[in-house]
Formats: sequence, structure tokens, C-alpha cells
Amino acid sequence: MRLNQVTVTMADLDAGWQFYCTLGLKPIVDARPRYARFVCPDGDSTFSLHQGANGGGGTSIYFECENVDETVSNLKKAGLGFVSGPEDESWLWREAELFDPGGNRIILYYAGPNRIDPPWRVTR
Repeated sequence: MRLNQVTVTMADLDAGWQFYCTLGLKPIVDARPRYARFVCPDGDSTFSLHQGANGGGGTSIYFECENVDETVSNLKKAGLGFVSGPEDESWLWREAELFDPGGNRIILYYAGPNRIDPPWRVTR
């Protein structure tokens, strides 16, 4: 089994479109105001937006990037606001946090081999 995509709900897909394009995702379907779909800039995972009442707050989306500090710096220059980071976490990931226009929590991180193989992994 392989994860194909994550879809989040937000009221304003135009704001979501702008946010995720600024974040670096590449649009592949534009059916606004109902739906929009993007491909991640690395790999072939996709991410989509569905129009509806804001459902954020309980959703956290993690996007891994090789250089979190540089990415965050560039995104701040592009106008995105971060609530924390980048900072090293106790679980050996470097992370920065922000929220999309629908209230969904976005984490930009780098974990390297600790993403799947942390020192405390249950099975090896």
C-alpha cells in the first residue's frame, strides 16, 4: 500500500490555492471553487483541497524538505507567517510550523533516516 494523496477541507479555495502554490506545490487540477489538486515538488505524492466549512485544527500535514531553514526563510520572504521554528525537536527532526488559510497545521521538517528508522524503533 502506498499513500497517494491527502485532501483537506477549507472554505476559501482561492486562499488555499495561493498558500499551497507559495509553499511550492505544483497545481495539476483547478476546479475552483469546489476542488484543487497539487503534486508535491519532490516525488509523486499529491495533495488536494475540497471546498467546505473550515475543518482545520485537528489536521496536521507534514512536508519533508532537505533544507528546512532555507525553505522557511524563502517562504517568510514570500509572505507566509510561521508560528515556530525551525528548531531541533527531541524526536530528532528539525521542524517549523505554520497554518494554512483553512486552519490546518502545516509542519515543514527534515528527519533524514530518523523518519522511518529512529533509534527507538520497535522493530528493525
